[in-house]
Amino acid sequence: MNSANQNIENLIALCKQKNQLAQFEIYNRYCKAMYNVAYRIVKDEHFAQDVMQEGFLKAFTKINDYKQEVLFGAWLKRIIVNYSIDFYKKNNRIAYDDFDNTLYKVEDSAENLTDSLDFNALKVAQILNTMKSLKDNYSMVLTLFFIEGYDQEEISEILNISYANCRTTLSRAKESLRNKLTEI
Repeated sequence: MNSANQNIENLIALCKQKNQLAQFEIYNRYCKAMYNVAYRIVKDEHFAQDVMQEGFLKAFTKINDYKQEVLFGAWLKRIIVNYSIDFYKKNNRIAYDDFDNTLYKVEDSAENLTDSLDFNALKVAQILNTMKSLKDNYSMVLTLFFIEGYDQEEISEILNISYANCRTTLSRAKESLRNKLTEI
């Protein structure tokens, strides 16, 4: 085990004892990454800052629940993602029927893959901006899948939708993104 992991384990042990200096050190180590996670979901700088800070507070109050089954950063990220999605749903009123209306199954077909589109030529900023212009549920699913790295089972759990519904929404979101990118 490397010294960074050992050090974080010591900090976590101190946090479990409510040591504020250890909490501050963990906050400083993870705040930028967690802010970026929150920002990609809530889409507002100030709200992302608030969500991130509330997420850290929640993590520090639940630190005794951390059983070291996963890396601390992954555990913290899950808290921030869940808190961000809850905040986004509460403040933007995602239409839940958008997910419910996608119940029929859509498969990715081989000819719809990105063969005809050279993504390497597009700038990352253009792709992210295009993702933001999609319907909220599409943008949310794509962000969780491509940027945050969650698989479809995890996304369906996070968004509280069925696996089939998640798969369909992701497929439609990819197709919508593909269509908008070909217009650029």
